[in-house]
Amino acid sequence: MTTVGIICIALLAVTGTLCLVRIVRGPTTLDRTVAADVFVAATAGAIGIEAAIGRHTTTLPIIVTLSLVGFLGSVSISRFAARDDGPSERTARDRKGRS
Repeated sequence: MTTVGIICIALLAVTGTLCLVRIVRGPTTLDRTVAADVFVAATAGAIGIEAAIGRHTTTLPIIVTLSLVGFLGSVSISRFAARDDGPSERTARDRKGRS
């Protein structure tokens, strides 16, 4: 169990590092949002692996809260970005077609 836990933690550390690089270098806000969401998921996974290795359930509320905050953050940023784009070309065509 310890070897598998170490391998999983190492893979999640690589994932976290790559996500931080994407957050810093991401060309758009949505790229940074996706990277932050993956980073939150990797953090929740690392906490889950730590709980499995330590054989305790005290971190379960932390994992649930972290997942909920990550989800709500991603949804709110994507809704904000969709509002910034303005009307799409399809909407403009539909309005012209009705007139």
